[in-house]
Amino acid sequence: MSGLFIKKGSEGPARRRRAEAGNVEVTSLKKKQRKGASLREEIESDSDTEIVPVRQKPQEDEEDIEETAQEKKLRLAKEYLKQLQEQEEERQEDENQDLIGSRLQEDVLEQRGKLQRPLAKELVPPEPSEIRLLRGHQGPITCLVITPDDQHVFSGSKDCSIIKWSTCDGKKVHKIPGGRKGSEDKHVGHTGHILCMAVSSDGKYLASGDRNKLIFIWNAETCQNLHKFQGHRDAVSGLSFQKGKHQLFSASHDRSVKVWNVAENSYIETLFGHQDSITGLDSLSRERCVTSGGRDGTVRVWKIAEESQLVFSGHEGSIDCIRLINEEHMVSGAEDGSLALWSVSRKKPLARVKCAHGQHGNPGLEQPYWISSVSAALNSDVVASDLDVGGG
Repeated sequence: MSGLFIKKGSEGPARRRRAEAGNVEVTSLKKKQRKGASLREEIESDSDTEIVPVRQKPQEDEEDIEETAQEKKLRLAKEYLKQLQEQEEERQEDENQDLIGSRLQEDVLEQRGKLQRPLAKELVPPEPSEIRLLRGHQGPITCLVITPDDQHVFSGSKDCSIIKWSTCDGKKVHKIPGGRKGSEDKHVGHTGHILCMAVSSDGKYLASGDRNKLIFIWNAETCQNLHKFQGHRDAVSGLSFQKGKHQLFSASHDRSVKVWNVAENSYIETLFGHQDSITGLDSLSRERCVTSGGRDGTVRVWKIAEESQLVFSGHEGSIDCIRLINEEHMVSGAEDGSLALWSVSRKKPLARVKCAHGQHGNPGLEQPYWISSVSAALNSDVVASDLDVGGG
């Protein structure tokens, strides 16, 4: 018995240890299960937090956003005004582009000599009240030029003086006095009859030529003398600036044409061809000029860059004046009283008007009025002419 009890006694602790071990394992497993369950609950809890939708704003916030009828009208009005402003800006931009395109096209046509502005039908004779008489010279007035901005007129006279006038009020702005013969070394200015003048297209320079073979260059704004060109062997009868540049052409009774650089006060070259005194000269944008050759009966186009000249004939007497209408056409007046229209592509006139100013004299001895000057509205269908007795 005692052995059995001992055996049982000896097995008791072992069983208890195994049981305790089993309990420990079970307890540990339960703890792990509880821990896993707790972890799953935490994960599920976190997942629940992430998928919970954002709480919507209270109804009163939506009511605050809603605009009143007056505010809506104001907003729509502002949007409409903005649209109108954008449309107006687009329209102005389109108009500016059209204007620029039109101006560029005009420049191209003008360079080619094909620009034409019909003005004849729009001409209206001035009212007597619009005509102003200006007095200031002591001798006959021989030439006039108008500044590019139409604000001033320069007049030259046989009294050797130049006067600058205001076109707005007719007042005398400045006078360059003439000097007496023999005072050339002391006097700054002309001492011989002034025969021609020209103003550069930018209004910066005034050039004047006289019977003493001299060309004076002046500041057109202040009338201060800048330079004096010498080189012609006879009276200077014509002057013209190349449009857009400071290149000056001069014609003389010595039958030559000279080219000058006014900005650099330098001589460039001399052109020969006429057989008589040159009576008129004109130029536009191209590097060329046109001249009338007096009693040699020719009109010439001088191509400076090409070093060549074109010769035209068609009048019956001395050709005393010429003016370019555009780069391709010109008009001339002559002693025989005729006006001629020329194209640079034809050597004979396109049209000719005989006795343009009528005739004078006793019956049977009538003579046409001598045309002494012509002018033209640039790139238009209008020309003007004058005759030797001051009518026209």
